[in-house]
Amino acid sequence: MMEGQFLLYVQDHLRTAWLTPVMTFLSFLGNSGLIWIVLGAVLLIFRKTRWAGLCVLLSLLLGFLVNNLLLKNIVARPRPYHAVPGLFPLGALPADWSFPSGHACSSFAAATAMALTFGKKGAWCFVLAALIALSRIYVGVHYPSDVLAGALVGALTALFVNWGMQRLRRGKKHINT
Repeated sequence: MMEGQFLLYVQDHLRTAWLTPVMTFLSFLGNSGLIWIVLGAVLLIFRKTRWAGLCVLLSLLLGFLVNNLLLKNIVARPRPYHAVPGLFPLGALPADWSFPSGHACSSFAAATAMALTFGKKGAWCFVLAALIALSRIYVGVHYPSDVLAGALVGALTALFVNWGMQRLRRGKKHINT
């Protein structure tokens, strides 16, 4: 399996003493989408950013429902450390299925929502989203395709939420005129 070989390559050639703490920290940041939930909650506090906070939180919720509750259980792909002999994961071992990555989904759902609501100012979130997603490969708990699929699901759910919120906003303006 090519993806398994890639994970072994990462483990054997890219894991380093200085990079491992960075990547395990990034992976930790994405746990349960907590960093993105906090970001969305903080945005809700201020009237000027409330719309963005709502978009982020709704995107996270929809991404969780589609990715973690639906797709993971339909596909039921075992984690790579169960299937790839010689692969040693770093950190806590997730108990759920591997495909698609929940960390990548939540990260790209939030980053896409931020970019759609704040434009270039929100696009910086894609850097953190990509680093969190890549950390899941580095620590050996996801295949690359898990991460790509999770990122795609997250981005698509944010696009859908943004579309729905824009329709709602236009409908509300129409009613008020």
